[in-house]
Amino acid sequence: MIDILKLLAIVWAAMSVIMAALWHVQKIHNDASVVDVVWAAGVGGSALLFALAADGSFSRRMLFLAVAGIWSMRLTFYLLFNRVIGKGEDGRYRKLRLEWGDKAQRNFFLFFEAQAIFVLLFAVPFGPVVFNIDPYLTAWSIAGALVGFGAILGEAIADAQLADFRANPANKGRTCRVGMWGYSRHPNYFFEWLHWFAYVLMGVGGPFWWLTFFGPVTMLFFLYRLTGIPHTEKQALISRGDDYREYQRTVSPFIPWFPKKIPSSKLKV
Repeated sequence: MIDILKLLAIVWAAMSVIMAALWHVQKIHNDASVVDVVWAAGVGGSALLFALAADGSFSRRMLFLAVAGIWSMRLTFYLLFNRVIGKGEDGRYRKLRLEWGDKAQRNFFLFFEAQAIFVLLFAVPFGPVVFNIDPYLTAWSIAGALVGFGAILGEAIADAQLADFRANPANKGRTCRVGMWGYSRHPNYFFEWLHWFAYVLMGVGGPFWWLTFFGPVTMLFFLYRLTGIPHTEKQALISRGDDYREYQRTVSPFIPWFPKKIPSSKLKV
């Protein structure tokens, strides 16, 4: 446990410095959007540190690094090119900037430093995986990798389906029901959450295995209570109104499932 704590301390210290520097950059440019990109990259960097510094099975550490590294790189570049470069400040941060007024920079500093803590929290599940000394790749490790790669692929497909839908001018103001979006209102969030179970499975047999549940539990809390579903659905109701309300009535909010059929007598004329 002491070795895991040492690595977590290094992660927190490094990310605190990085986030402080990033806060200074946003202060100059009045744009906080890049914080999401650095968070994703920071979790990937934490995975690299854990994989290289731990003394667990080499094959398991490399398999773990492949899952965490691909996840981090995909999300980092997706956020960079879809929410930062040439996009202006994200609406969430523009709204916060207006609400905070004169206290905006102080609050943004605290917000950026909170991201360092969030990176720390999401690095916690890595410990039991990389310090697992079993020299063989067990069925649990392989199953975890399959879940991780599958979730990354699922999230990438969902993002691509949404991007293609939005690229069509005829779909402006309409809700995407294409592909996975016809079975879940947030398939990208679902696969993001599912990805964290990769480390639960890969960590079986490792020290303090219960720490691996920090990943899926924390991510579910974030998605349902903080930055995920509540904000996304609030904005969707503002921009798409009744079309999105119907979508909410018929499509599962999170876990993909068959859409509900509303009797014609209940449909608005």
